[in-house]
Amino acid sequence: MSRGHLRVYLGAAPGVGKTYAMLCEGRRALERGRDVVVGLVETHDRPRTAALLDGLEMVPRRTLVYRGATFTELDVAAVIDRAPKVALIDELAHTNVPGSRNAKRWQDIDDILDAGIDVISTVNIQHLESLNDVVQQITGVPQRETVPDEVVRRADQVELVDMSPEALRRRMAHGNVYGPEKVNAAMSNYFRVGNLTALRELALLWVAGRVDDQLDRYRADHGIATTWEARERVVVALTGGPEGDALVRRAARIAARTTGADLLAVHVTSSDGLAGGDPAHLARQRSLVESMGGSYHQVVGDDIPGALLEFARGVNATQLVLGASRRGRFAQILSRGVGMETTARSGSIDVHMITHEEARKGRRPARSRAALTRERRLSGWAMAVAGMPVLSAILSVFREDLSLPSEILFFLVMTVGAALVGGMWPAVTAAVGGSLLLNWFFTPPLGAFTIADPENFFALVVFVLVAVAVSTIVDLAARRTREAARARADAEVLATLAGHVLRGEAAVPSLLARLRETFGLTSVTLLEHVGEPGSDDTLREPGLDDTLREPGPDDRFRPAAWRIVATSGGTPCASPSDADTDVVIDEALVLTMRGRLLDAADRGVVEAFAAETAVALRQQRLEEAAARARPLAEADKMRTALLAAVSHDLRTPLASAKAAVESLRNTEIAWSEADRAELLATADESLAKLDALVVNLLDMSRLQAGVLGLTLQPVALEEVVPRAVDDLGPLHDRVDGDISIDLPEVVADPVLLERVLVNLMSNAVRHSPSDQQVVITASSYGEHVEIRVVDRGPGLPAEAHERVFLPFQRLGDRDNHSGVGLGLALSRGLTEAMGGTLVPEETPGGGLTMTLTLPIST
Repeated sequence: MSRGHLRVYLGAAPGVGKTYAMLCEGRRALERGRDVVVGLVETHDRPRTAALLDGLEMVPRRTLVYRGATFTELDVAAVIDRAPKVALIDELAHTNVPGSRNAKRWQDIDDILDAGIDVISTVNIQHLESLNDVVQQITGVPQRETVPDEVVRRADQVELVDMSPEALRRRMAHGNVYGPEKVNAAMSNYFRVGNLTALRELALLWVAGRVDDQLDRYRADHGIATTWEARERVVVALTGGPEGDALVRRAARIAARTTGADLLAVHVTSSDGLAGGDPAHLARQRSLVESMGGSYHQVVGDDIPGALLEFARGVNATQLVLGASRRGRFAQILSRGVGMETTARSGSIDVHMITHEEARKGRRPARSRAALTRERRLSGWAMAVAGMPVLSAILSVFREDLSLPSEILFFLVMTVGAALVGGMWPAVTAAVGGSLLLNWFFTPPLGAFTIADPENFFALVVFVLVAVAVSTIVDLAARRTREAARARADAEVLATLAGHVLRGEAAVPSLLARLRETFGLTSVTLLEHVGEPGSDDTLREPGLDDTLREPGPDDRFRPAAWRIVATSGGTPCASPSDADTDVVIDEALVLTMRGRLLDAADRGVVEAFAAETAVALRQQRLEEAAARARPLAEADKMRTALLAAVSHDLRTPLASAKAAVESLRNTEIAWSEADRAELLATADESLAKLDALVVNLLDMSRLQAGVLGLTLQPVALEEVVPRAVDDLGPLHDRVDGDISIDLPEVVADPVLLERVLVNLMSNAVRHSPSDQQVVITASSYGEHVEIRVVDRGPGLPAEAHERVFLPFQRLGDRDNHSGVGLGLALSRGLTEAMGGTLVPEETPGGGLTMTLTLPIST
C-alpha cells in the first residue's frame, strides 16, 4: 500500500482563512468524485466556516475524560477503518489529551498517511519548532504547541494562505474571527499591525525557503547544471589574502542592490591540505561575512576554477566576485590564472573581477623553516666535503681493478647518501665535487681536468644530473614531510580551539590560558587602546559604543594608552612594547605574549586564536550590555502591560462611581431612601475596587523597582489569618480556617502577609464550586511554617503552575473583563520580598493548593 499525500495550508496568524481554504478544497475534491471525510475541524464558532461543513461526512470524534473534564479528539482508528480517499484534519500542531493514541496530532496524521489516505491539514507559522522563540520575541506570547519543521517540509504540498495585516484586522473588527468581547483585547495585543507584519514576513520567508529546496531538488533530479536566476545569489571567492575584506564588502554591496539576495563566501583549499590562506585573514573575513548576513563555506579541490564554479552552480549562484590576480606579469604570461580561467568557464554566471591594493604585487609565501635538523645538515656537509676525498683515496687503491662506470656508481651512492642525510645543497656539492674528483683521479688522462673519451664526458654529465635530481627529490620529500607534520600539529591545535568554543568555554581568559599552554608562554595579555595618540587621557571603561582611536606610533611604548582586558599567566604586558611577540587584531586590540619569540609558522595559529579572542570579547560585551538593558526592558514591558491591562479595570469602577454620584446630584429626580442607599453602595463598592486595584498596581511597581517598604517582625498566624478571613467580606463564609495556637511565630510583615492571604483565599473561592469550602491550614516543618490554601476547583495542569504567577494571567485567559490578573503575581512577589516562597500543588482528589512558606522567628 502506497503512503498517502499530505497537503498543508500554512498561515501567518489565526483568522487568515486556513480552515476555510481546507474545507473549500475538500468540497472541490468531493465535487470531482473523490471520497472525502472530515476527521476533525475546529470552526471556532465562525458561521461561514461552519457552513462549509454542510454536505461533508464527519467521522465522530473520540471522547476522553481527563481530570474530571470531558474532551473530544480525533479518532484515528475510525478514520482508518472508514478508509476514505481524503481526510480533512485541522490544527496539525495540536497536543492531544493524555490517553490519546499519540501525544501530537501530527503523529495521528502520520498513522493515517501510512494507511494510504491523503490528508489535508492546517498550521500557523508560530507553531513551527524552529521559529518558536522568534515568534515569542515578536509577540511576547510563548507557543507551547509546536510541530517539527521536518513534518511540514515533508508535506507533498504546502500552500500559503496570505492576508495583509490590515485586512485581517478588518475581518476581526467585523467579528469574523473572535467574539465581540475578545476583539479589543486581541487587536491591542497579539494582533497589532507590527506583530502581524512580522509574522507574515516569517511565513513568506519560510515558504520561499521551501520553494528553494524544491527547486534545488528538481534541478538535481533532472540533471540541470545551468543556473536558473530565480533569486540573486552572490558568491565571493576568498584566497585567505589581505584583499579578502575589500572583496567581501564589494560583494555585499552587489547583493544589497537586490532585495532578498543571498551572500555566500567560499574558500578553496587544496586536497593535500598543505597550501592555503592565512587562517587569521580567513577567520576575520568569515566574521565579516556573517556580520553582513552572509554565510561562509570551505570546499576542497586542486582545480580552483572548477571547484569555484561547481560550488556556485550547486547553490544556483547568479554572480561570482573574484579579486584581481596577485601574480606578477611573467606568471600571467605562462598561465591565464584563476580569474581568467573562471571567467572563461563561467557560462551563465556573471563574474566580477575586483581590483585591490594587493593586485600584481606577487604572492609572498611564508618562508618555510629548514626541512632537516642542524645535525643532519652538518653530517651531510661532512659527507660532501670529507667523504668524497676519502672515497677517492680508497678507490685509488683499486684503480686497476675497477672501471669508470663502477667508480661513478660508488660516487653516486655517496652523493645519494649526502642527499638523504643533509638535503639538497650538500648533495649538489657532493655531485660537483665528485665529478671533479672522478675527472682528476679516474678519467684518462689522469691528473688533468681534460677528458680524452667523449663517452666518459657524457657519463660524468649524467652523474651530475642524476645526483642533483635525486638530492632535489629527497630534499623536497623531507620538506613535505615536515610541512605535513606541521600542518597536522596546527590542525590539532585549531581543532582543540574549535572544541573549546563548542563546549561553551570561549570566555576571553579561558582562550588566553589555552593559548599560553599550547605554546609554552609565560604570560598572554589582551590589550585595548583607550587613549588618544600622544595624550594622557584617563583610562575609561570601554563599552560597545565607544569610539576607540587607532594607536599612534608613540603609543606602543606608553602603558597609560592601554587597558588590560584580560590576562593569563605571570606578569602581564602593560603595552605592546613589553611583549616578546604581539599580534594586532584590529585598530584597538593587540594580543601580547611573553616567554619566547614565535616563528612565522606559529604566528598563523596565534592569529587564529587572536581572532577568536576578539569575537569572544565582543560577545561578552554584548551579553553584558544585554544584561544591563534587560531590567530596563522588563520595566518598559511592565509599564506597557500595565497600560494595556488596566484600561478596562480602571474604566469600569470609575464609570460606576461617576454614574452613581451624578444620579445622586440630579435634582430633577426624587430618589427614595432605598434608591439613594443603593446608589451610595454602588459608588462605595466601585471606589473600593478602584482603591484595591491602585494599591495592587503601586505595589507591583514597587516590587519591580525594588523599593517596596517592609517591616519584618515576629507574627502570630492565629492573629493574622482570622483578620484575613474577615477581610473577604461576604465571601468569608466560604473559608474554613484551622490554625493551631501552638504554631511558632513567623518572620513577616503583618500587613503584607494579610494581603497575600486575602489574595490567595479570594482566588481559591472564585475558582471553587459553590458547594465546596476553601480550607486554610498551617503546620511547622523544620525552620519554616507552611500555610496551605486548599480549593476543590478545576485545578491547573502542571505546565501552567509557573505561568499562573505571571502578571496579567488568569489561567491562560488573556481578556481583561475579569481583572488584570495581578493577584497571584503580587502575592508571590510580596512573599519572596518577605523571605518566603509561594508554590502551587495539586490537591488530592482535584483542585489546587497554594503553599506559602515563611521562616520561623528565632
